[in-house]
Amino acid sequence: MGHLDPETEPLDLTVEGARRILAHVQAEWPLEACGLLGGIGRRVLAVYPTRNELASPVRYRVHPEDLIRVIQELERQGWELVGIYHSHPHGPPAPSATDVAEAYYPEAVYVIAAPVHGEWRLRAFRIASGAVREVPIRLVE
Repeated sequence: MGHLDPETEPLDLTVEGARRILAHVQAEWPLEACGLLGGIGRRVLAVYPTRNELASPVRYRVHPEDLIRVIQELERQGWELVGIYHSHPHGPPAPSATDVAEAYYPEAVYVIAAPVHGEWRLRAFRIASGAVREVPIRLVE
């Protein structure tokens, strides 16, 4: 098999990981929730819910204490920051102009959760230098 294009390589997320993200964003509604995804390559091995320092329904910023704690845990595990997730409680599951402008980790996959017709959905994106490209999410056991 040939090598996958790193821009479109799927994000491997366990069903349990997806449930954890969705439980977190629903618990924080109507505020935006955020968290970090640790693992190797594009395989998520751990979901780390974090506090939204801005406590806002339209913006997020991972609380600095949580960011440090998670990065230290990733280093202990020998893992990487695979992705960053947040919710759009009242908007589409797609990056906003603010999300694109504040995407400071071009290597990370940005996962966005939002309600679509009353049901929460997850979508993933690569955001680098202002360019947005959707990444498929592959649910794995």
